[in-house]
Amino acid sequence: MRLMIDGYNLALPHGTGVATYGHQLANAAADAGIEVSGLYGLRAPFSRRLRDVMFYEALGGGGHDVRSHRRWSFGWYREVTLMIRGKRTRQIPTGGRVLTRQFEQRLPAFTELYTAPDIFELGARNFTRTGLFSNIHVPRPPDVMHWTYPLPVRVKGAANIYTLHDLVPLKLPYASADTKRYYYKLMRAIVQRADRIVTVSEASRNDIIQFFPAAERKIVNTYQAVRVPAAISEEREEDLAAAINSIFNLPYKGYFLFFGAIEPKKNVHRLIEAYLSLATKTPLVLVGRRVWGSEEELRLLQRDELQPLKSTFKNIRRIDYLPRSLLLRLVRGAKAVAFPSIYEGFGLPVLEAMSLGTPVLTSNVSSLPEVGGDAALYVDPYQPREIMAGLRALDEDAGLRARMADAGRYQAEQFSVARYQGRLTRMYEALLEERGAAAHGSSPSLGRAAGFDGGIVTGGNFNAGA
Repeated sequence: MRLMIDGYNLALPHGTGVATYGHQLANAAADAGIEVSGLYGLRAPFSRRLRDVMFYEALGGGGHDVRSHRRWSFGWYREVTLMIRGKRTRQIPTGGRVLTRQFEQRLPAFTELYTAPDIFELGARNFTRTGLFSNIHVPRPPDVMHWTYPLPVRVKGAANIYTLHDLVPLKLPYASADTKRYYYKLMRAIVQRADRIVTVSEASRNDIIQFFPAAERKIVNTYQAVRVPAAISEEREEDLAAAINSIFNLPYKGYFLFFGAIEPKKNVHRLIEAYLSLATKTPLVLVGRRVWGSEEELRLLQRDELQPLKSTFKNIRRIDYLPRSLLLRLVRGAKAVAFPSIYEGFGLPVLEAMSLGTPVLTSNVSSLPEVGGDAALYVDPYQPREIMAGLRALDEDAGLRARMADAGRYQAEQFSVARYQGRLTRMYEALLEERGAAAHGSSPSLGRAAGFDGGIVTGGNFNAGA
């Protein structure tokens, strides 16, 4: 089987949860014996002489603007015509001329690497204008093209799968800056045109079907996995403690940690309020980039010129961005991870923390109980007093933390890479079997989830009142 994965989020200079998903997906599929190639939207010249050099320059240089043409102008007509006809990819040489090791987290070990310059931006523009998906022509089309994000593009000649992680713009329209009409139109089009829809939790699956009932016949929940490097999970505690103290001036197992984008759905403002109400000496570390709505989330930390409150917040540390390897070390060294989000399609920080034996406080809503199972401490994310009670329990009860650490490692095994590989391969094989049968005039029934046996432990025995 030949699989292609998009690099839409992988190309971003600062990783996202979807970028981590794409990286783990590519590696899991490759380890399962599937030939995996990558498709990016970065600029690279038609000539092959410096194509690899220019591609990696674009990968290392961040984004760029795509020229916009005046409506009904010659350039506008030319662009629309080009996108309707389809855009051809350019293969990137992988002979090792360029040193690429620094891109390990943004460039999985693809067997082949392609780019279609500006395809994602142009595809979105074309969909806005025409309501049509843009075709991409690959010289040797893969059996399956797996889009890790909802994009109005498709690879000609392949089965096109789209991962819909969640429906935040529709479930929480007040908590995102997305254009809701465009987003709804795109989701509806994907449901209609996708060969299969993948999601990452039963909560997301139910949300998608609630908004788009037609998705039920083609949606599959594969969950997802996390792979923690052995260099981090097996690092000696004394070495890790020394590094955390030296780099961050923090005590090993002596701080609370939140990590994720600073945005409304992450509920950071209630976490800060709960932490300040606790009046503990245990520091709170917030790691995450400021995005839309972050000012409101961090309003309690804004400087007050009339009544300076700087001393009140001396135990709250905010870090904008950390490389994944350094972030995971900080996760492993935390007393507990606090992640009281009000909505998550999966909740990767919960799984990452549990994998490293770090206790987790999280919300009792959306997909989070699916991921946390019986191993997390659950709170109502809308109640700062309940969050505060959970933090206090984790701060003061060493026995509770020890039990949660053991339970978390066990729960994380329910989302092991091996289990994830099994779900992926069964889904891909079932899809190709269905397409083959359809080509011969029959259409086998695949069932609710292609015969999957999720085997996921859900529930939650820990609670803030324990």
